[in-house]
Amino acid sequence: MSDQNYRPGLEGVIATETTLSYLDVEQEQIVIRGYDLIELATKVDYLRVAYLLVAGHLPTETEYNAFTEQLTAEQKVPEEIFQIMGSLGPHTHLMDAVRTGLSALATFDPALTDRDPDNTWRQALTLLATMPTIVANSYHIQNHEPVIYPDPTLGYSRNFLQMITGRIPDDTETRAFDQLLTVYSEHEMPNSTFTAIVIASTLSDMYGALVGAIASLKGTLHGGANEAVMKMLLEMQSPDQVEPYLMEKLAKKERIMGFGHRVYMRKPDPRALLMKESLKELVAIKGHHDLYEMCVKGEEVMQREKGLFPNLDYYAAPVYYLLDVPIELYTPIFFAARTAGLVAHVREQYEHNRLFRPRVLYTGPRNLHP
Repeated sequence: MSDQNYRPGLEGVIATETTLSYLDVEQEQIVIRGYDLIELATKVDYLRVAYLLVAGHLPTETEYNAFTEQLTAEQKVPEEIFQIMGSLGPHTHLMDAVRTGLSALATFDPALTDRDPDNTWRQALTLLATMPTIVANSYHIQNHEPVIYPDPTLGYSRNFLQMITGRIPDDTETRAFDQLLTVYSEHEMPNSTFTAIVIASTLSDMYGALVGAIASLKGTLHGGANEAVMKMLLEMQSPDQVEPYLMEKLAKKERIMGFGHRVYMRKPDPRALLMKESLKELVAIKGHHDLYEMCVKGEEVMQREKGLFPNLDYYAAPVYYLLDVPIELYTPIFFAARTAGLVAHVREQYEHNRLFRPRVLYTGPRNLHP
């Protein structure tokens, strides 16, 4: 087969059409159904963006109230799911625990394989409602702590954060966490989204498509980068250690997590800029000014030495940290936030389905005989 169209890693290859989102690198804008994601994150909450993704338009107040009521009613997770998650081995990665919980949840769906739009809308709401409960309690169960159940009197993001930390967050913390969920909600066609629509193209069920996305997102070159960033910052310890730490890593040609992006390349990630401001606001209230200084110093070093800008993970990680979120939960929360985009992509794939079946560039031997 000719290699003229071969692109390693499918870089730059257009795989599908979508009305959901687009990374406009030239305009430094993430387009979500026609809106700028960063403007959405500063003006509306995560649930309105989730509704926009799944329904195709921003909700009216009536639609929004009905949406939140439906999600609140669906928050409870069957106890059997927690029992299954509690039976996993002692070295279970939390993404594996979430993947198992989601896979088990599928067995409780009365119309699992029904791809009628009304049913996939119902499934989308079930997944949006239950993922915070599963994600937050993956940590508690793995650490032999009591399950923290959702509080129906709290809003979506405040409830999610309280299930993680065991305390009700204040308004500043809730807003920072809500913005994190929003900027992670959708990002065109990363590996995990592509995985989900490839699975959906076989007409497999929505849960199965998202289970595949979790496996993809677990990798450190995708979702796991935010955990690696925080561990790196903790290793640095102080602002004066940032430059020698990074220079040593660069001299050894080691990868520095939190910098660079396959699509943005030499352009700033607009989500990182928003989270940088969010980090500054949290630091002003909660302290840890050294953490902000470390991040800024690291950004300066990497831009000087490699011409690279920080991506979302670089500034999201310290925001999570100041919100008292355990590092092991950073990637599972990424998945919970991205659920909105994933279910929207899966529904879109069902509506205009074509099975993905690419070819290969064969480089092995030929004309061998036994």
